[in-house]
Amino acid sequence: MAQQKTTFALYFGNRGSFPASLIAGARQQMQSRLAELGHNTLIMDAELTAHGAIETPREGEIYANWLRKHQGEFGGVILSLPNFGDENGAIAALKDCGVPILIQAYPDEFDKMAPELRRDAFCGKFSIMDVFRQNALKFTALKPHTQDPASAGFAANVDYFDRMCRVVGGMKDIVVGAIGARTTAFKTVRIDEVALQRQGITMETLDLSDIFARVAALEDRDEKVQAKAERLRGYTNWDAVPDEAFDKLVKLGVAIDQVVEEYRMDALAIRCWIEMQQQLGISPCVLLSEMNDRGVITACEVDIGNAVAMRALALASGDVVTCLDWNNNYGDDEDKCILFHCGPVPQTMMTDRGCVADHAILANAVGKGNAYGPCEGRIKPMPFTFGSMLTEDGQMKFYLGEARFTDDPIADDFFGCAGVMQMRGLQDALQTIGYLGHRHHVSVTPQYVAGPIYEALTKYIGCEVTCV
Repeated sequence: MAQQKTTFALYFGNRGSFPASLIAGARQQMQSRLAELGHNTLIMDAELTAHGAIETPREGEIYANWLRKHQGEFGGVILSLPNFGDENGAIAALKDCGVPILIQAYPDEFDKMAPELRRDAFCGKFSIMDVFRQNALKFTALKPHTQDPASAGFAANVDYFDRMCRVVGGMKDIVVGAIGARTTAFKTVRIDEVALQRQGITMETLDLSDIFARVAALEDRDEKVQAKAERLRGYTNWDAVPDEAFDKLVKLGVAIDQVVEEYRMDALAIRCWIEMQQQLGISPCVLLSEMNDRGVITACEVDIGNAVAMRALALASGDVVTCLDWNNNYGDDEDKCILFHCGPVPQTMMTDRGCVADHAILANAVGKGNAYGPCEGRIKPMPFTFGSMLTEDGQMKFYLGEARFTDDPIADDFFGCAGVMQMRGLQDALQTIGYLGHRHHVSVTPQYVAGPIYEALTKYIGCEVTCV
């Protein structure tokens, strides 16, 4: 489910007292280098301004008009300074661009410091940043202060900026589905729909009766039912599951796919107990696993807050994501704990295909054989980013952190899908999470991507984020 890389609009700054001869080389180098890194670019025709760069406010207006013509075609702007650059032209060009801006300055070379060769972009970058701040224009500046586009460091900075742009763009005007009402006991997953809407997140709610009616209307010979059955049989091990339970899970999967498509949901959360077990005799865990594995972001227990957090994590990582419980200590090791859930973990994050079983915990409430669906297994060792979201005082508030899943053993009779998390300072993180009032769920995605998510959410989206 790799995310498509961001298309960047390229901006080149110039100041007349510095060598304009450097602009042409920068235009060519930036285009070719970004293409090497997998990015499409938009670049204004060189003939529209002197030297193909922006120096004056008038040239800035030309660039701004050009951006408007291409609105929606780019997710970020890279402001490149081959020389000092002009701050007044830059603000005129970009004050209304509506996307993140990365300021990149070319480095000087020791043997090219004569007036006709020196860049002074090191100094010019400060002027751009200063005037952007004066005009409350948000921007991103990464280390080191100057960076050669040919360098590995530039590639790393572009990767960071790309991930951040995907979060900023991908969190706008999205639809999150709530399938079923919040379970009465789970007041921990309360959410403020109006707070979400103010951030451009529309929450669509459906009653479970709608889903059950859709399941009842499906027939075995339906093409979508047959395709779903084939997909699920190949996804994991069903040896312990009766045919009747498998058939109901297949149809439930089709019904959920229907509402995702109808409402154009970008993420969703499902009421997963106990009506499904009582009325259908199944648990939807394996369906969530399969959906998350193909990039349909799905949380359990109608936890909309974590569905939103999962969306942000997935946008940044370009990888799968899942929702787990902060669940168990790991012996006496204060830097380790067990993260677990009944079985929504995507297979991509598991050590093997897993196997579908009866729900060993809910069996105590609904009886054995009435809750087939958890996809049991173990989470494989990997670095990961974690986070969660709640609404409070009309605002969306997140926390973020980074840790690792280890290869430490978990007892064979431990139910569900679990992994051992290791993080230095874990106990402090748990204290912070608890005192902030966050829920017992946590969203995780492979890779370390907390940095670009943090900047996207705080600087460009305006959310409160705590790093733990």
